[in-house]
Amino acid sequence: MPEQPPYLRIADVLRQRIAEHDWAPGDRLPSRAQIAQEFSVGENVVRRAQELLISQGVLEGRAGSGTYVAEPRQRVRVVRSSAREQRGGSPFRADMKSVGKQGDWESRTEAKVPAPAEIAARLGIAEGDLCVRTVYEFLADGRPVQLSTSWEPYDLTGGTLVVLPEGGPHAGVGVVNRMAEIGITVSHAVEQPEPAQATVEDASLLGIQKGSLVTHIRRTYYSDEGRPVETADIVVPAALCEIVYEVPVNRQQS
Repeated sequence: MPEQPPYLRIADVLRQRIAEHDWAPGDRLPSRAQIAQEFSVGENVVRRAQELLISQGVLEGRAGSGTYVAEPRQRVRVVRSSAREQRGGSPFRADMKSVGKQGDWESRTEAKVPAPAEIAARLGIAEGDLCVRTVYEFLADGRPVQLSTSWEPYDLTGGTLVVLPEGGPHAGVGVVNRMAEIGITVSHAVEQPEPAQATVEDASLLGIQKGSLVTHIRRTYYSDEGRPVETADIVVPAALCEIVYEVPVNRQQS
């Protein structure tokens, strides 16, 4: 078995000391030079160990002040289920209410945006075809906890009352219910989650460290005819949220 990299070993020791209450939440850690001297490693090794623990929400860095043990934060429960959306209302608001928080979101929509190659492939359209793009920041008690960028083919909703996901008489009711208003039945969604690291933009919007662990979800809704009607890139920070999948089970009739 290959030897564990030094920074992982240091991270394990720091994590253990916190677990054993050598340092309490809010305590400032010794300087990198002091830790490096204690373990006979370079300061760069200590820096990598601390960056890993910051990305995991164990530590937090304060510019010009040092590195501190992070205060424990309640992770928001995020339920992934198209069935919840079909029941009406906002699943996100329901999730936030269940943990005693006020759920809301901010959005920005642009119509007639040319589809990049990857988005076009996911929507089954040609690269450069026009789309409606909506960028969301989901908030819990006013603090951002999730990001999403949604794309819909413009030729599907253009000229209808649901062309703007967050505008008009059907604003904010979700993809499934909006599409039903123009005679399109959404039958299912496909989601592909994968671990990733927060980009500079993600980190700035979410108030987390660049490189922090996030789950990136590629979601696409399909009509009952098999046509993709919407696709989205969703970013969920691991330190702030836990993802739960709710899977409907149909009982077979004998």
